Amino acid sequence: MLPDYIPVFIQIIIASGFAIATLIASALLGKRAFRNPIKDSAYECGMLPVGEGQARFSVKFYLVAMLFVLFDIEVVFLYPWAVVYKGQIDAGATVFFWSMFSFVMILAVAYVYALKKGALSWKN
Repeated sequence: MLPDYIPVFIQIIIASGFAIATLIASALLGKRAFRNPIKDSAYECGMLPVGEGQARFSVKFYLVAMLFVLFDIEVVFLYPWAVVYKGQIDAGATVFFWSMFSFVMILAVAYVYALKKGALSWKN
């Protein structure tokens, strides 16, 4: 049984050797070998960098992003349902329709709740 695993062991050895060789080559030939304070500084279109590196975003931005992801996933669940919907209705399965209707209504209630709480308002 061990001879069956010899190609796997050879591949592991070659992959590890390649990773080690590239790390060593990077350390010898890379940025550390030819350091220069001017080249290591940040480049801002010819101007000296002033202030923080990244601008701060409001929490509202992240809240809207999370709501977008939530409702985007809803659409992902609606596509497979829409594909098989006609076949299910022809079979007479009305439970299929009402289960998706309840899913959409729960998300509609969540959307209305987010609107009432002002989660999508950019004024505050």
